Amino acid sequence: MERADVVVVGAGAAGLMAGLWAGRTSAGRIVLLDGARKLGAKILVAGGGRCNVTHHAVDARAYAGSSPGAINKVLRRFDVPATVAFFRELGVELKREETGKLFPTTDNARTVLDALLRANREAGVEIRHPYRVETVEQTRDGFRVGGPWGALEAGRLVLATGGRSLPKSGSDGHGYALAQRLGHTITERVFPALVPLTLPADHFICALSGVTLPTTVQLRSATGKKGIAFTDSTLCTHFGLSGPSVLDLSRYWLDARHDDPGAHVTLNWLPGVTREDLDDELRDLGGHTALRFLRERLPDRVARALLDEADVDAATTGDTLTRDDRHALADMVTATPLPLTGDRGYRYAEVTGGGIPLAELELSTMASRITPGLHCCGEICDVDGRIGGFNFQWAWASGYTAGVSAGR
Repeated sequence: MERADVVVVGAGAAGLMAGLWAGRTSAGRIVLLDGARKLGAKILVAGGGRCNVTHHAVDARAYAGSSPGAINKVLRRFDVPATVAFFRELGVELKREETGKLFPTTDNARTVLDALLRANREAGVEIRHPYRVETVEQTRDGFRVGGPWGALEAGRLVLATGGRSLPKSGSDGHGYALAQRLGHTITERVFPALVPLTLPADHFICALSGVTLPTTVQLRSATGKKGIAFTDSTLCTHFGLSGPSVLDLSRYWLDARHDDPGAHVTLNWLPGVTREDLDDELRDLGGHTALRFLRERLPDRVARALLDEADVDAATTGDTLTRDDRHALADMVTATPLPLTGDRGYRYAEVTGGGIPLAELELSTMASRITPGLHCCGEICDVDGRIGGFNFQWAWASGYTAGVSAGR
């Protein structure tokens, strides 16, 4: 039986980080297994092919899933300055953009992937693919992993298999089954996160396909109580809504509706403007038309659509707007109700909500509290962050922590 000191399952961002640091820490044999024919698919598609490596300001408030305190303990072990220095050491300089996102100066995700693969090889890590791990079991001396390619034994095992998002990349949820076979639980809810949301095909927003503009999307309870909100670029599509604001909100709506089926989302087309503000402005319109007023603030297509939905004639002037018309238009512009029908699924989701609870891991090492010798990192854990490099930062931090510990 072939044997290694550490086997890492999964060669995505967290797995490559874990393998690299296990190799740098240990003089033993480190083997990294992945089922994909081409490695790093998620890295290569991230950030529109530029790879949003991290964000300049990362803290636990940008994440959901496990408790912020637990998440922060891991993030502190390999923070943003450490990430910037690490990639500089690998020959990848990062630049900060106005949004706070950090990208490679090459604007090419391949730069990031190639650097990680090269650093793994230099650390003596053996990367084998396509070597899909189908089975895992504990042995007297550690673990045995196997697949169509054969089997391999190791003293320590790192699970970095990802969640269920972008299943073509290899993260099809099989890692959850491997973790469960080794005694771990998976959260009751596992669902797509950072995923576009769908509307009825005849909804007016679907007819605005292609329009991009800043909006505020807000989660509300069945009783109307305001919950979390995100203000960012929003994309109207033929199926519904996408863009950073909607992707960030998606996991909160998908999670909330399980306990509160009446949970819903509203959209403010003029971020920062309240219903009362808008009502006051409409009252002072005088001889100007409602259409002119909205076109000064919104794209023409959006302005006309909102007037239609509020049942207000575009040619109506301010001095002839009725009180009911004003209220209807102000409500529609600042709180358009979104009768969401669902999401576009794991194929279009950037990450997965749910996974192994951090309570089952020793956070200073990412080692299992249940199965000695096992470590878990990356998206397989119950941690998912906002768009903008936060999920990569979790991968770097948790992968580093698991790799160093497994290597020791």
